[in-house]
Amino acid sequence: MSHTSEAAQPADRVPVRRVVIAGGGTAGWMAAAALSRTLGKVLDITLVESDEIGTIGVGEATIPTLVTFHRLLDINEQEFMAATHATIKLGISFDNWRDVGQDYIHSFGVTGTDHWTAGFQHFWLKGRERGLARDYGDYCMELRAAQENRFAHLPNGGINYAFHLDSGLYSRFLRRFSEGYGVRRVEGRISEVAMAANGDIGALVLQDGSRIEGDLFIDCTGFRALLIGQTLGVGFEDWSPWLFNDSAIAVQTESVREAVPYVRCIAGDAGWQWRIPLQHRVGNGIVFSSRHTDEMSARATLLGSIEGPQRTEPRLIRFRPGQRMKAWQRNCVALGLASGFLEPLESTSIHLIQRGITRLLQSFPQVINQVDIDEYNAQVQSEIIHIRDFVILHYAVSDRRDTPYWRDCAAMELPPSLRHRIELFAETGRVFRIPNELFAENSWIQVMLGQGITPRQRHPAPDLMGDDELSHFLEGIRRHVDNTVARLPVHMDYIRSYCSIKKTAA
Repeated sequence: MSHTSEAAQPADRVPVRRVVIAGGGTAGWMAAAALSRTLGKVLDITLVESDEIGTIGVGEATIPTLVTFHRLLDINEQEFMAATHATIKLGISFDNWRDVGQDYIHSFGVTGTDHWTAGFQHFWLKGRERGLARDYGDYCMELRAAQENRFAHLPNGGINYAFHLDSGLYSRFLRRFSEGYGVRRVEGRISEVAMAANGDIGALVLQDGSRIEGDLFIDCTGFRALLIGQTLGVGFEDWSPWLFNDSAIAVQTESVREAVPYVRCIAGDAGWQWRIPLQHRVGNGIVFSSRHTDEMSARATLLGSIEGPQRTEPRLIRFRPGQRMKAWQRNCVALGLASGFLEPLESTSIHLIQRGITRLLQSFPQVINQVDIDEYNAQVQSEIIHIRDFVILHYAVSDRRDTPYWRDCAAMELPPSLRHRIELFAETGRVFRIPNELFAENSWIQVMLGQGITPRQRHPAPDLMGDDELSHFLEGIRRHVDNTVARLPVHMDYIRSYCSIKKTAA
């Protein structure tokens, strides 16, 4: 008896040969690049965008998964970094988050050396009890390199890194890449989404009357969610009870100092500010809760703290934190802002675009069927919830009570999934990672320690070591980190030799 059901492959569904991407920007052109590079020989890929419609384009900080994405597509890193005026990112400096005047770094590295029975944090906690350990970050190379403003590629992937980049230039770079693999770009505004007889999307109708027909549509229309939301009616799950911020103001400034290899996230009275250094300029912004402050006050706070002459006028962006109930509905897949948005605190927006694309490629259908759709949506939902919890963590365990914003953060009812993680670490010092979860154990440990959680217990394994042995173990790791970092060049010296804008323009 065959297990291939008629219901799994309906007769009115046709093989997927024509893919239409609605919208450009980072999401649209990342999708075009990945699809054309991997399946371009068997697909007809069209991207529809209008020069009249601007993109949000404030997400300039990334995480290390983008390095993997580029390697999968065989993108030359030096060419990409020069084209996007990119610098290196080793982590995020969280200023004033635990409390005013207290800072820490969430880095991309691994801290110390784990034992199979217990993570390094337990040996560090024992060392702190005995007066033998230094700061937790002293045992992480990426964190120390960020503090010392140093970077270089190391053999065998010996250092984890990501990028600060100009998102507008990144879209242009990916457009050239995608068109080289056969993607067709159509200029025009979408005036109508035409439906097929079976309830799928049949075509995009442009203002000039032309029709772009397709078998699979990818919605990259930003917060409008023109296809997945307005046309197919997929609802939106609001996460504002946990994530208060719903507004941002962005402005670019001239560089007045050498770029450092980390982002600064500076907590304020009703939100936080970012400072992201590129080769040619700095991206600045403030993310805030309109329930706790107003636009004029937020704008004044931002402009009162920037360095260097302004390159652009401040731009206001309104958003609603949350996620589409389904990222894939019928023959439409939503990517980027069309599928949802948390906030830019941990630079996950581009990662979520990338994961959506990768997941689509791994399950790309010959004929669209509900089994694929359901599995895709389940994986998307699981991943975004873990990321949501990690972002909420930064607000939920802060010691700050100095403004109504922070008092409301402290009083919020946490999602049970996050409450369990916090309680587990606070009581035992242990963390866990669900398979395919973005943030690994060390990320949770760095942030929970940085936000002021000190575990009440630890694993007994370190008690098997005497003071001399434990001191030798900890010092060996720290010396290796210090010696490696000391040999690295200054970050911008390395950038100038590796991917300088001026060098490629000459």
